[in-house]
Amino acid sequence: MPDIAETLRNAAEILRKSGIIEPRREAASLLAFALGKDKTFLIAHGDYELSVEENTKFQSFLSRRASREPFQYITGFQEFYRLDFFVTSDVLIPRPETELIVENAIGILREIEKPRFCEVGTGSGCISVSILHEAKTATAIGLDISPKALEIARRNADANDVSARFELKHSDVFDNLKIEKDEEGEKFDLIVSNPPYVAFDDLADLQPEVRDHEPQIALTDGGKGLSIIEKIIADSPQFLKPNGFLLMEIGYGQAAEVSHMFRPEIWENVEFLPDLQEIQRTVKAQFAAGAWK
Repeated sequence: MPDIAETLRNAAEILRKSGIIEPRREAASLLAFALGKDKTFLIAHGDYELSVEENTKFQSFLSRRASREPFQYITGFQEFYRLDFFVTSDVLIPRPETELIVENAIGILREIEKPRFCEVGTGSGCISVSILHEAKTATAIGLDISPKALEIARRNADANDVSARFELKHSDVFDNLKIEKDEEGEKFDLIVSNPPYVAFDDLADLQPEVRDHEPQIALTDGGKGLSIIEKIIADSPQFLKPNGFLLMEIGYGQAAEVSHMFRPEIWENVEFLPDLQEIQRTVKAQFAAGAWK
């Protein structure tokens, strides 16, 4: 069997030919995961010979990564807002820019005694679970059209000790929330969402990791990437308390079109929040008190 040094050399070359940007680093990460060791072990034990079982496991991981399957789906986890989240190809991989929603949500809910919020398209649950982990008196409901995504969100809620405050419901946007509630409806202090906002025609331009492996239903609406955004903006007032907030992630270059979706007689204090790359990534808007009839 090859030793660690030889294994890393060969793996890095395979990943390089597959178009991986940092092949040596990714090869080391995959090998460390396969061995159940950290990277320091790899550096200090370059002459360590892999067992047949270890090599078989690593070669399986290497083959998957060479096919451009995301590293996170291979390991099954991704860190987000200082917490670990279980992920599969049934949910989007949590991304750093989405932490902007969490940070602003915590700031809003901190001012409310017993806040309640709703997440539309909860996916892995990373947004709601992170908020609930920080906002200890908050409760939430997560809506998703995918039963498999709801299972993963439940697993992440359990793992991070917030499941008692996090209800999950199968729903296409707000549809089942409307059906199951009485005329008064459910009212929230905040609605959050990271909806599918990629235009269908732009899917081909995405990295293979995203285009070929992440769930398409969570990436695009099948059109221009604005229909779910528009629906959330239109329907949210039915479920927001007076002066409640909407926080939603949007795509690059969508801010101008999205801004026109907020009717000034219903919404106020509409602002677009930049991410670390100065991209207008999140829209924040407040439901005008007494506006909805």
